[in-house]
Amino acid sequence: MAIHPIEFRYGTPEMKRIWESENKLQRMLDVESALAQAEGDLGIIKKEYADEIKSKASTKYVKLERVDEIERAKKHDIASMVQGLAEQCEGDAGEYVHFGATSNDVVDSSNSLLIRDSIEVLEEKIIKLTELTIKLADENKSKVCIGRTHGQHAIPTTYGMKFANWAAELKRQYDRLENARANVCVGMLDGAVGTTAALGSEGWEVHKKVAEKLNLPPATITNQVVQRDNHAEFLMVLANLASTLNKIALEVRNLQRTEIMELGEFFDPEKQVGSSTMPHKMNPITAERICGVSRIIKSYVAPALENNPLWHERDLTNSSCERIIFPESCILTDYILQLTIKLMTNLVFYDDNIEENLNKTHGLVMAERLMAELTRAGMGKQTAYAIVRKNAIKANKEKILLADLILKDEEASKFLSKEEVQEIMDPHTYIGSSEIIVSEIVDASKNWF
Repeated sequence: MAIHPIEFRYGTPEMKRIWESENKLQRMLDVESALAQAEGDLGIIKKEYADEIKSKASTKYVKLERVDEIERAKKHDIASMVQGLAEQCEGDAGEYVHFGATSNDVVDSSNSLLIRDSIEVLEEKIIKLTELTIKLADENKSKVCIGRTHGQHAIPTTYGMKFANWAAELKRQYDRLENARANVCVGMLDGAVGTTAALGSEGWEVHKKVAEKLNLPPATITNQVVQRDNHAEFLMVLANLASTLNKIALEVRNLQRTEIMELGEFFDPEKQVGSSTMPHKMNPITAERICGVSRIIKSYVAPALENNPLWHERDLTNSSCERIIFPESCILTDYILQLTIKLMTNLVFYDDNIEENLNKTHGLVMAERLMAELTRAGMGKQTAYAIVRKNAIKANKEKILLADLILKDEEASKFLSKEEVQEIMDPHTYIGSSEIIVSEIVDASKNWF
């Protein structure tokens, strides 16, 4: 019976396939195969033994059920895998499975393969999401809306600026993931305390050959384990990426508030139900799920950091923890990436509300421009600020147009004509360099990936 929501509710098939038990077993067998081949190349074991081990290092022969059966008796997963592989080898080849290795050589090298495969899936989706936000930025670079700071109306901005900011951030997350890949996805075969002693003088060469056969860079130094600062970095990058997706979804949720309703996720009233009791509800469930799941991903940073300081050369406290946080972080991050792609693909704009909100404060949002233009016309900046502020407070309190008060102000009217004030108060013409900024981001994005 399924218990964890990942089993039946969250996650994509492509990421789940990477972390399912049979594939994890295959990746461990891949490490054993690489080890045997490296030792065969160097004459440490007979070439025919190496070839036999390689030929049987597959879940076609080494069945998960048999490995699990052995583990129930041995209480050791890697020893059980080794026995399961040795049983399938013809002749004496099975005697040389895992020669010179310790369990964590297999664990860390196979985890590197699983994480590498996961990063490839994640990066593909980051690219797709970035391209979607770039397209939205380009299409909406002239769609003027009210900008908000501290939850209050500030000055005009554009939807192009919103989307371009997200795209630039997603590119930074892609770059961070690439950097984490270089540090965490490494191969190793270093033995009990990282010295390769069991393999004698050729130990370090075996270490490098195993990594090469796994198409991984070799770890530069270990003490039986790849140092967990690397894995913590990877988990922190996933958490940081989750925070970006959270940011995007949170903005959509806020813009979909009844009082704002400028933008929202698509809702199919013919199929979807928003509430079991309120028939009118059309909730932002996709965006809310992104925000909720992101909290779980971010929570795994703390245990990842705790896994770095181990006793002396190593202990086993990281192992049980990592069996949970590695697959779950990858599966859930991939899942909310897919949800965010869905969200960005199905956005709905409410243009009338965008315009209404832009003009909701009777021109108060143009106070900064008024101050700036008074200053350009010859009034001191501090004086201009005080005059505009005084009239803005009155306009807000009495719900009248700021422009009317400015035109009636004795000091301000000396510097600005009625025509100039009317032009100044048009929010659509106060978006600064936003179109240039967005266009530069769009152009730069062509060379991002």
